[in-house]
Amino acid sequence: MQTVTCVEDLREVAHRRVPRMFIDYAEAGSYSQETLAANRADLKAIKLKQKILVDVEKRDTATRILGKPASMPLALAPIGLCGMQRGNGEILAARAAEKAGIPFCLSTMSVCSIEDVASSVSQPFWFQLYVMRDRKFIQRLVERAAAAKCSALVLTVDLQVIGQRHNDIKNGLSVPPRLTVPNILDIMTKPAWVASVLGAKRRTFGNLVEATAGGDTKSLSVWIQNQFDPSLNWDDMKWIRKLWKGPLILKGILEEEDAKLAAKHGADAIVVSNHGGRQLDGAPSSITALPKIAKAVGKQVEVMFDGGIRTGQDIMRALALGADSCMAGRSYIYGLGAYGEAGVTAAIECLKNELKTTMGLTGINKISEIGPQVISK
Repeated sequence: MQTVTCVEDLREVAHRRVPRMFIDYAEAGSYSQETLAANRADLKAIKLKQKILVDVEKRDTATRILGKPASMPLALAPIGLCGMQRGNGEILAARAAEKAGIPFCLSTMSVCSIEDVASSVSQPFWFQLYVMRDRKFIQRLVERAAAAKCSALVLTVDLQVIGQRHNDIKNGLSVPPRLTVPNILDIMTKPAWVASVLGAKRRTFGNLVEATAGGDTKSLSVWIQNQFDPSLNWDDMKWIRKLWKGPLILKGILEEEDAKLAAKHGADAIVVSNHGGRQLDGAPSSITALPKIAKAVGKQVEVMFDGGIRTGQDIMRALALGADSCMAGRSYIYGLGAYGEAGVTAAIECLKNELKTTMGLTGINKISEIGPQVISK
C-alpha cells in the first residue's frame, strides 16, 4: 500500500484498479445526480467551532450502537456487489469491520452469501433486506439471517421503485460482467482485479441462488425490474417485525412523519438516508433532513445517519445535528477496491483518526458530549 492519508487517496487508487462499470455502480447517483452532490456539499457547508484550552488528553471515540459496544459511532453500510469491487469483497469488509470493532451490514444484493460471511467471521453482523414480490423467498432470507445469528435486520424502504442510474445502463452493468469490447478492454487493464474475482467463492448474487435458478442472473437491472415490489407498505413492515425477533432498523427515512410511523411500527432504529443519492433525485440531502427527524422521534428510536460520510469531521457534523451513529458506504468501498481488506481497514482508521482529532480541536472527550455546541453558527 502507498501512504494513505484520507479516503480520497483510496478513491484515487480504486479508480485505477476496479473496472469502470463497478466503480460507476458504487459511486454514481440517479438521473442528474443533484441529491448525490447535495449530500457532500451540504455536509461540507457545516462549519465546526474551534475550542481552546480544554483538557482533551483522554479522548475516546467508543460508544454503543443498538446497545452493543462499538469502537466509534460508525457502521459499514450495506452495499450491493462488494464482491465485484474485489473478490470475496463482503467477507473482506466484514473482517475489517470486526477487527475495528464496528458493525458490518451485508446487502441482499451481495455476491458472497449470508452463510459465506457468517463462516468467515466470529462476531455477528447485520443483514440488509429488500422486500421482493416473492414473499416466501423473503421469509426464507429472514430465516437464513436468523440462522446465521445476524445481530440486526436493516429493512431498506426507499427502493420499491428504482431510480434510474444512467451510468449503469450505459456501461451494460451485469454480474458477471457483460463481455462487450469496451468492457473487455477495460478489464484487461485490471489484472489484479481479475485475479481476485476469478479466485473468489462466487461471481453471482450469493443470497439469490434459491430464487434465481442457481443464481444465473445475467442483468442486475432486469432482476430488479422483475422482483422489486412497488406495493410495499407499512403492513409489510408489520409482517417483517413479526418474522424478525431481533433489532430492526428502517433505512431510507427523510420525513418526520415517516420517522414517527417507523417508531410506532416497532423499529428499534432508523437511518436518515436518501440511498446515497441513488433514488429520488431532487430529494433533500440527508444532513438537511437529519435535525428535524431527530427532534421528531426524540429517544423513541436510535437515529443513524447515512449520506456522504467521507471524513471524521462529517461524522462529527452528523452527531452534532442529532444522529446517534453513522453509516458509511462509498468510503469503505474505495478502500475495498483499492487494497481489499487492508484498504477497508485504512478507510476505517482514517475516519476514526479524523474524528478523534476533530474531537480534540472542538474540546470534546466523549462521543456523548457531542452536540450543537460544536457547530459554528
